[in-house]
Amino acid sequence: MKRRLLAAVCVTASLVTACGALPGTGGAHRRTVTVWLMKDSASKEFLERFTEDFEDKHDDLRLDVRVQQWTGIVEKVQKALRSADPSAPDVIEVGNTQVAQYVDGGGLSDLTLESIRDWGMDRWLPGLAEPGRIGSRQLGIPWYAANRVVIYRKDLFAAAGIKHPPKTREQWLTDTERLNTAGNQGIYLAGQDWYTLSGFIWDEGGDLADDTGSGNWEGALETPAALRGMDFYRRLQALGAGPVDADEEHPPQSGVFAKGRVAQIVAVPGLVQAVERANPDLKGKLGFFPVPGRTAAAPGAVFTGGSDLVVPENTDDRAGATEVVAALAGAKWQTELARTMKYVPNKTTLARAVTGDAGVAAMAAGAAHGRATPASPRWAAVEADNPIKDCMTKILDGADPATEARRASDRITEILSADGG
Repeated sequence: MKRRLLAAVCVTASLVTACGALPGTGGAHRRTVTVWLMKDSASKEFLERFTEDFEDKHDDLRLDVRVQQWTGIVEKVQKALRSADPSAPDVIEVGNTQVAQYVDGGGLSDLTLESIRDWGMDRWLPGLAEPGRIGSRQLGIPWYAANRVVIYRKDLFAAAGIKHPPKTREQWLTDTERLNTAGNQGIYLAGQDWYTLSGFIWDEGGDLADDTGSGNWEGALETPAALRGMDFYRRLQALGAGPVDADEEHPPQSGVFAKGRVAQIVAVPGLVQAVERANPDLKGKLGFFPVPGRTAAAPGAVFTGGSDLVVPENTDDRAGATEVVAALAGAKWQTELARTMKYVPNKTTLARAVTGDAGVAAMAAGAAHGRATPASPRWAAVEADNPIKDCMTKILDGADPATEARRASDRITEILSADGG
């Protein structure tokens, strides 16, 4: 095993101003583990605390944490996975839906044994764990999650006589219809919010695309389950004035909500900050609840965003790398990260760590039933072309759902095929 010896190491130029600025940087003959983390995934203070604690407990290891930008990261990671440079990363944070792309190119370590034996993989959030699992191999280790909830106007709910947020989809429709009066929109839901649609499809037992074996994928929007999910979306979307031909960012739904005539939106809780900046009068009037499920037994399925941690096969210190992953994904630092950054921890058993924050608690309830996009290495190409959005607009405009769903499914199949479409 090649050893990289440093007397003192900077965490990164972006985190500290000089070498030796962090506690515990004295001493020589330690192996250095290089860690790539993404910008804004963790605060400078969190990384300082983590580094000090890790190095205190591992007197043979030193951390070199390098913060990366999301722009251009896929190509940068792919290059690193092929690199023979000893300064290449030993641990990399990747988007949970990006894992399949890196697996397709080769170069990720199989962490199945550690996941089963040491890391409690049976309690991981499915929306983080499943994208990191290819076949029977666990290659991506869940780090943190975020997902959509319903952000609602508590005052408008009270005025409509709604004492408690709905827990079923049918009650959600009933309540939203009551709210869709007196010049108010019961809900603002853009016609092309396909992430929200995905949850309804998953709730019905459907999917966006199916793995037919041997790495082949087919679009699945035309299945009865997916069509039921789309029909619920159509009924809910009609209880507001969201545009049928645009997504939630065109215009930004935070701005629409801030104008004060919308009772609900579906978004990550952090969007409230933008809403309250635009309309300070809404401070104290906004609440959160998980997207309702088909029954009151559990919240609805939601798309889970977030990150996984991977270890390149070309690391010269696999043991050190897995120690870092174990610490970052372990209960202590998961709890710390969740509370510091308002994320959902990687295990359902850690949800209690965020019960003090209403928005994050609502996210955690939904994340227990979260999913991710299909684990095809070409899924990013589907999102770039996105026939799902066009399908949604046409159906909301009155076109035949089965016909449009079949057309969109064919396009998804084409994009995901070996030829690429």
